[in-house]
Amino acid sequence: MSAQSRRRACDFLKKIGVDDLPPCTSPFDPGYDLVTLTGHLDQSSHLISILKISMACWIIANEEVTRHKIEAARARNVSTVTGGGPFEIAVAQRQLPAYLELCADVGVTRIECGEGFTDMNLEPRAVVSMARQQGLEVQFELGKKHGGSFGSRIVEELITQGNRWLEAGAVELIVEARESAQGVGLFDGEGQLNCGFADRFVDAFGFDRITFEAPNKPSQFALLDHFGREVRLSNVRLEELLRVEIYRRGLHSDAFGKPNLRPRVIPE
Repeated sequence: MSAQSRRRACDFLKKIGVDDLPPCTSPFDPGYDLVTLTGHLDQSSHLISILKISMACWIIANEEVTRHKIEAARARNVSTVTGGGPFEIAVAQRQLPAYLELCADVGVTRIECGEGFTDMNLEPRAVVSMARQQGLEVQFELGKKHGGSFGSRIVEELITQGNRWLEAGAVELIVEARESAQGVGLFDGEGQLNCGFADRFVDAFGFDRITFEAPNKPSQFALLDHFGREVRLSNVRLEELLRVEIYRRGLHSDAFGKPNLRPRVIPE
């Protein structure tokens, strides 16, 4: 078959009612080797909103490999963001300027800030200003890593905190779920999503500004089932990205029967 007559998957998707979607998932590199990461980028870069570069792993990995990873993402038009842990430790150790200089030098697009396991006495505007001076964007993570599931009062306090960071210039807010999505944030001890609290965040910030950590299949599917294809997810492992995206498009058997995910009907 000649190149001109090849059948294209994108044309087939249109025929079955699957619309083009903007990238809404921020996958997570927990410390893959360079070849593995590059392979995933070749396969799925068009589906990635921003790539999170590990936790603190990138700081202790071979530095040249870390720089190659970030450059590989940039070459495929994929922005990168650091995890929030190193930021918190840098603040606690009074080395935030040095951390920001390092992040800028290795070439990441954005840093994640938070108070997940520490408390910070810096004002949001001061942090955002320092980051901008290094050419870095800022996103802020809402919630404590060891604080258990959210209650109503905590949700309202986090919304107030989120507004302060957005007003200071943060470009995105992330809702904490750790690696388990169980007994933390929006998820109870059984891993069940509190839909009412999730709605409250979307009502406050809109889908464009709020992203939900969804580190495993139950959390990913629960958020997509509840909100539909517009919801922004993060902390999805790279090898799970395609599964999330077929679910988002109603191409997964568990999603096809859901009205908010099923592909639209094409008139005959």
